[in-house]
Amino acid sequence: MKKWTSIESLCRKRDVDCPVVLIGAPVTLGSVTPGACDRAPGVIRSALKRTGVYDVETGLEITAAIYDAGDLAVAELTPADCFAPVRDAVRMLSDKHALTVVLGGNNAITRPGVHGLGDPGAIGLITLDAHFDMRDTSEGLSNGNPVQALLDDGMPGANIAQIGLAPFANAKYMHDAARAAGNAIYTMADVRRRGIEDILSETIDALSKRCDRIYIDFDIDVIERGLAPGAPGARPGGMTTNEFFKAARIAGAHKKVAAVDFAEFDPSLDVSDVTALVGARWVAELLAGFEIRNG
Repeated sequence: MKKWTSIESLCRKRDVDCPVVLIGAPVTLGSVTPGACDRAPGVIRSALKRTGVYDVETGLEITAAIYDAGDLAVAELTPADCFAPVRDAVRMLSDKHALTVVLGGNNAITRPGVHGLGDPGAIGLITLDAHFDMRDTSEGLSNGNPVQALLDDGMPGANIAQIGLAPFANAKYMHDAARAAGNAIYTMADVRRRGIEDILSETIDALSKRCDRIYIDFDIDVIERGLAPGAPGARPGGMTTNEFFKAARIAGAHKKVAAVDFAEFDPSLDVSDVTALVGARWVAELLAGFEIRNG
């Protein structure tokens, strides 16, 4: 008898012939809005049991095996202290796997994740985020300044693209700093006008010409607040979940995209598992894209 097949059933505890790897980075300290982001990786894994492998809209079926590397012991570490373990894990895993999926945790995981792919001067970073994440680093590292910290590390602004920036959610000095650095900047108005497929595909193609590998940060506060209640930083007027899912599939399909993260999900704020299921569907869309990458 044929049975239901879930994304969870594709996960393996042993790293044998798995082109995709999943790792939890439950960093929660250093959040501008304190919460329980450390619970997110486990909650998303549970939701994968309720997410199938077959896309009825396109006829695509996910088959790639996934190595579940478990969670890093970073829940009690500050953003500064979690840097080395997250960087080293992404470095080791991305050298062995075509796609590394990092389940946060707050957005402090993005900086070490980028370093895990190599010298930031040769890495491209795309953020889907309502915020610039360019708070002043002189006050310490937090989930509010990974992009500024990477610029401080020497990452060229031309290697950074920021998509989905929200009105009345950012300071002018951050916008000025991003423009001065040379970051590519796309607001939510740009996304509505041009479409996420056009912007993200164009951005990945442009970075592919100048960067060895690409890291994409999916901060769920880019999503419309009513569609992701477990995102403490989300605002009204954000991206739809369908746009977020389209972005994930595009990311998974491109061979230069070596690592992605899912950040800022606080399960203690979720309602009826809405955001957990968004996270699980996001994983499914990445994997669907990866199937396309592999032909």
